Amino acid sequence: MAIAYRKQVDSDTEFALWKIEEKAEDLYKQLQLDRYEKAYVEQLKLGKRHLHWLAVRVLLRTMLNTTEYIDCKIDAHGKPFLVTIPYHISLSHSFEYAAVMISKSSPVGIDIEQIREKVDRIAYKFMQPEEMAFISETDKIDQLYACWCAKEAVYKCFGQKEVSFANHISLEPFNFAKAGQVNAHLNKGAVSLDYRVDYLQYEDYMIGYVKG
Repeated sequence: MAIAYRKQVDSDTEFALWKIEEKAEDLYKQLQLDRYEKAYVEQLKLGKRHLHWLAVRVLLRTMLNTTEYIDCKIDAHGKPFLVTIPYHISLSHSFEYAAVMISKSSPVGIDIEQIREKVDRIAYKFMQPEEMAFISETDKIDQLYACWCAKEAVYKCFGQKEVSFANHISLEPFNFAKAGQVNAHLNKGAVSLDYRVDYLQYEDYMIGYVKG
């Protein structure tokens, strides 16, 4: 399938979703990979992660509108980057969708998650008590996913390991809607950063995205 959804965030930043309906071999044919990537793909062939890895790279290739080889590496903190193209990128995937965000000017972060009831059971792992206090009972599951995706997007945008969603990333109160914004703060040691995170519900998925 082609791009299922595309949003221009500003003049030099956008993100897109790819609905994964292809077989792995069909996605593979659309890519140029070096020998290390080919070997890595061979290790992934058992399961959904294989399709996700291929799909995000097909989407990245489509968004960059190139038939040339894209050298996409992962740094020491697990953050993807382009070796020869001066764009910031962030990758995500969940079940049937892959997501990619790119910017010419600033670090970015994106997260997509399928909305499921189980988030209520694990909310204590990523939410602070004062954050739980502003969660609406009417939209509890959806709003918790908006919070999770917002924190994940901030984490990816910041791009360093050992950041706790519950202890280091806090969200200001917000009223949930199908699309909206939430102010987030990352505080860890000497680091203190403020973010404005956008979120939107797409079908039964939640997406959080942010530009640093």
